[in-house]
Amino acid sequence: MNNSIINIGVNLMHRSFHEDRDLVVARALENNVTPLIITGTSQRNSEDAVRYAGRYPGKLYSTAGVHPHDAKNCNEETITKLRELAALPQVVAVGECGLDYNRDFSPRDVQRRWFEEQIRLALELDMPLFLHEREASTDFIGMLKEHKVKNAVVHCFTGSLPELKAYLDMGCHIGITGWICDERRGKQLRDLVRIIPLEQLMIETDAPFLTPRDLKEKPADGRNEPALLPHILRTVAECIGKPADEVAKATTQTAKAFFRI
Repeated sequence: MNNSIINIGVNLMHRSFHEDRDLVVARALENNVTPLIITGTSQRNSEDAVRYAGRYPGKLYSTAGVHPHDAKNCNEETITKLRELAALPQVVAVGECGLDYNRDFSPRDVQRRWFEEQIRLALELDMPLFLHEREASTDFIGMLKEHKVKNAVVHCFTGSLPELKAYLDMGCHIGITGWICDERRGKQLRDLVRIIPLEQLMIETDAPFLTPRDLKEKPADGRNEPALLPHILRTVAECIGKPADEVAKATTQTAKAFFRI
């Protein structure tokens, strides 16, 4: 594969990268995975991501937001801080934000409040939304429709056909991870990815999570990293019946246009 590919979601500030973060970035570049977009999941994590991305202009970008797991820690200063971060050139989206009724680490009413606040912030700033949803599609879709959200990517999509159609009909983009490489959990996704138009499709590792299960040589520590994105790309290309280079070019163009990079 000759084309570079954008990893739209990597949790590069995760503790598992503390010892070798710079090397992880270097390996990604060696494998034509560039640029990387670091996911911000809390106020502090977003601040760290923005700071680190600033060290690699044009190679690293970040999002700034609060994941529903961390919504319980939000306060009256949260949106002000996120607005300040969003003004920096390396920040390309508001998020990761959304709803997660699977683990309920934050009360659901609290999740909804701070998801709505971040939707409003993205609309105010005319920025994309980087979204998370687990077992909350009814409320999630309802809130997106209420605010007429179009400029959004549903990150790490693993949902149903009706959910996918709803997102596509709203104009949302879809992020596909190594979940598609799991012959057990990913079978439905392998079928659904075929109906996603290339102009709404993007790819990501969500590293260090979701290491592709079908790797011939698995990382000794089990950790996923951005350099493995070409493997996910090839699986996506196989599922939709297109050459990997064509999918690489299309998803990269889509991501560049979406994140304005």
